[in-house]
Amino acid sequence: MGRRGSSAQIKAGRKELRRMRERLRERQRACALKPSVKPTIDNGLCEYESAEEEQEERQQAVIDKVAVLRGLLPTVLCRLARIPDPRQPKKIKHKLTVLMLYGILAFVLHTSSRREANREMSRPVFKDNLMLLFPDLQSIPHHDTLMRLLDRIEVEQIQEALIEMVRSMIGKRKFHRYLIAGHYPIAIDGTQKMAGYTLWDEQYLQRNVGDESNRREQYYVEVVEANLALGNGMSIPLMSEFLDYRQGDGGREKQDSELRAFYRLAERLRRAFPRLPILLLLDGLYPVGPAMEVCRKYRWEFMIVLQDNSLPRVWEEYRLLKAIGPVEEHRMKWGDREQRFHWVNDIEHEYEAKGGSRTVTVHLVVCEETWETVDEKSAQIVRKTSRHAWLSSVPLSKDNVHLRCNLGARHRWAIESGILIEKQYGYRYEHCFAYSWSAMKGYHYLMRIAHALNVVVQYSTKFTKLVRKLGRQGLIRFIRGTLSGPWLDEQQVRRALERPRQLRIADT
Repeated sequence: MGRRGSSAQIKAGRKELRRMRERLRERQRACALKPSVKPTIDNGLCEYESAEEEQEERQQAVIDKVAVLRGLLPTVLCRLARIPDPRQPKKIKHKLTVLMLYGILAFVLHTSSRREANREMSRPVFKDNLMLLFPDLQSIPHHDTLMRLLDRIEVEQIQEALIEMVRSMIGKRKFHRYLIAGHYPIAIDGTQKMAGYTLWDEQYLQRNVGDESNRREQYYVEVVEANLALGNGMSIPLMSEFLDYRQGDGGREKQDSELRAFYRLAERLRRAFPRLPILLLLDGLYPVGPAMEVCRKYRWEFMIVLQDNSLPRVWEEYRLLKAIGPVEEHRMKWGDREQRFHWVNDIEHEYEAKGGSRTVTVHLVVCEETWETVDEKSAQIVRKTSRHAWLSSVPLSKDNVHLRCNLGARHRWAIESGILIEKQYGYRYEHCFAYSWSAMKGYHYLMRIAHALNVVVQYSTKFTKLVRKLGRQGLIRFIRGTLSGPWLDEQQVRRALERPRQLRIADT
């Protein structure tokens, strides 16, 4: 074991770290850089001085959230009402839209399983509050009723309700401030949903895991997700495309892949938004000719991560042109970083396709950046560097390189952040909720609708202060706790929800 410092040395080290961090911030300000500051949740004691004060804030938070939900849910429920109901009319206790609303609210409130939703949402106070806020819920159904319905209906139509909601917000220009050169940035990424050793349905993918002495077949579900990735940090779920074993190439013994699912997703995206100007933000899997040709065909722009080992001929031409003559260059300061962009336009990329070779024109931009940080061990200011490269669908210039790279391509992280939130912060992305393929997908689509609703709520101007104080997950716990207790005054809530409200998105 290495030598450990004494208590006094450890305290002195922490003090030196704080001093060096302050010194770094001063240096950054002197160099016209913006110090990187991570927002933190309030660490103070409770601010309420009386139960009445707490009740007022709890009630107002519920009213504001429900007002946003009631502004968006009619579009969703109207589309869901068009799903054919396969149940016998005389045996129906809860309408299809009531069951769907119940499922959405279960995810909105971060219930972790069907059992927890049954237990928590049917409590008398919780139930009465839900029925007060959402009059369509004349009673609280059992989650198994929803599961059986999802197993029998065309669950893909649930996703159409989410698309309809986003289309409505686009039509109302709610995201107009965050466009990239007039285009809506949409990030696409694939991720695993769940894995196990039982084959529940023929659609599950399969792979071998373990070493040679203990090799087993594992079955898993993978999804390609599409999110609006806006410049203010919003990552709004838009579409999901499940990989399906049956969609593979059986003759060549190849199962479905992320690229195959991407082409299906792109076709659905084009049908859903035929005239929407789109900027696709893609990771290092997608700098392939067919994917870029799909974007050209649909008249979409793109920014695609280009790794060092991808498209060697494109890299070779870039390096050759950079060596024989000066390339376009732009230097700037952004946040706490000093950046140097250099790019080469009009590079011809040739690739093999059905019917022979084809050519697509791409534009390669490389960003080299440096920044300073305080090393945790040495308590010294150290300089760090990073390098990023993207393929652009349109030529780069000094006028658009910052917009396309910093405000567009780099926000591809928003979908990764959004999926991480769905997996680890309350939405239970990796929990199947049902082993049936159809019901599992149905729950997934309901979860994505709920996440989209919560994102819009959390970025509305009414919640900026409360999110800063409680955090996004803390806000949901705060509202769920309010619904669990007798905090709401029925008459005040009814009067408040009758007043018309306008949704405004904050720039946080």
